[in-house]
Amino acid sequence: MYSTQIPLRVAAIFSPGGKVTPKWFELNRRKHEVKETTYFWQDRIGEVPRLHYAVSDGEALYELVYNTCDQTWTLIALRSERP
Repeated sequence: MYSTQIPLRVAAIFSPGGKVTPKWFELNRRKHEVKETTYFWQDRIGEVPRLHYAVSDGEALYELVYNTCDQTWTLIALRSERP
């Protein structure tokens, strides 16, 4: 597993009540479909609420973070599921 800070383009569904569901993201010019969200949590950096998503595309596990103030997405961790 490695940690990083890479800005991402993410397609997400914003539902009533503030629920956000990532559907796909682009990394290294490749589109990754979110096949499963394995875990979700929230934190804050100062006054900035952030939403964390542990998602899988079937090949690797990614930690995506949505900054609710500036509405940006960042990849902060990646773990390969291949041996």
